[in-house]
Amino acid sequence: MGRTNPTFRDVLGRMEDEWSDFRRALRRRHQPLLDRLFTYAREHADAASHLNHPDRLAPVLVSIDLEQEDRIDELEERVAELEDRLEDTSDRNEDGSDVERTAL
Repeated sequence: MGRTNPTFRDVLGRMEDEWSDFRRALRRRHQPLLDRLFTYAREHADAASHLNHPDRLAPVLVSIDLEQEDRIDELEERVAELEDRLEDTSDRNEDGSDVERTAL
């Protein structure tokens, strides 16, 4: 019988265990951030398991990058919406006349 490759979730769990000393050495405010990175990697475990990449860190890093790109896109959309709203409200004075806009 052949050997069975560990699942990506198994690999990720072992990797998280290996990084536990690093996590403990981090400042308390940074520990949840590291936890979040592993959460990002777990969210893409199904896709990473199909890759079966020889470098076990590569799919983890790409998964983290994907999640961070998604967050950046969401934040950029929110900023654009807020800028639009700010422009809409600053275009009018209290008396209803137009106001000169300045760049943000």
